[in-house]
Amino acid sequence: MNIQWYPGHMAKTRRDMEADIKLVDAVCEIADARIPKSSRNPDLAALSASKPRIVVLNRRDLADPNATAEWKKEYEYAGIGSIETDAKTGAGTDAFAGAVKKLLAEKLEGFREKGMVGREVKLMVVGVPNVGKSTFINRIAGRAVAKAEDRPGVTRSRQWITTPEKIDLLDTPGMLWPKFEDRSVAYALAFTGAVRDDILDLETLASYLCAVLKEIAPDCLEKRYKLTLRDEPCWETLERIGKTRGFLISRGEVDLGRTSRMLLDEFRGGKLGRITLERSHGRSIADIIDASLDGMPAADIVGGRR
Repeated sequence: MNIQWYPGHMAKTRRDMEADIKLVDAVCEIADARIPKSSRNPDLAALSASKPRIVVLNRRDLADPNATAEWKKEYEYAGIGSIETDAKTGAGTDAFAGAVKKLLAEKLEGFREKGMVGREVKLMVVGVPNVGKSTFINRIAGRAVAKAEDRPGVTRSRQWITTPEKIDLLDTPGMLWPKFEDRSVAYALAFTGAVRDDILDLETLASYLCAVLKEIAPDCLEKRYKLTLRDEPCWETLERIGKTRGFLISRGEVDLGRTSRMLLDEFRGGKLGRITLERSHGRSIADIIDASLDGMPAADIVGGRR
């Protein structure tokens, strides 16, 4: 398995973060509630140094609420503050200002003692690509100040944004890390669209997503595509999904390209239901996929190579 995507602007983002971290009071990390582990860049712990951190589990509307609650407890045990949001509708974002004040209570008290009441606090907003970071910032700011699109790599430069609650946010481009050592992380980021689709073999990716969904959300697959799941290879399940949708080409053959794109789009859009791919306890994504291949080596899904 070899999914890697680290374009040049991400290396520049890392250098900028290292220079700018001294300008802020805390770091706000936006994560995808469907993959709370894989959507957190491990390099950020070192980059943020000793700065306080808050995790925003965004896209809570697409995630299993019970799983989200479990992950929030994990963060609490680790001493990391967290909130859950749906930045598109604004749900949960009203908790952000209060969470920041709690996170920086000691610093704010220091400001008051020095007669600096009302002084803005500064937060660097970070996250991997396509977790809804710009949409979250726009919602907190109360206006469209950050370019937001449902694809990775849109934000390429950093900018300061002031919110009505006197919180200054430093918006930064989405940043991955140079090498994914954990295959589960690579799969999870690819499934949710944090890695550009045009470097991936989408048919293999969609087959692997079938394998994961068959284990963690079988009812969602059966209900959405009106089929009964079988003990079969994941690519056969993908073919049957294509047949139920009528995605056929010559001689009744399934159009796997169209089927794969449809499955990925519908999963990412929440049409299969509220699904969390990662649990705080349970089998890893890579283990599920490996088991579904029944001992066969996993295919390379970068650049369409098999």
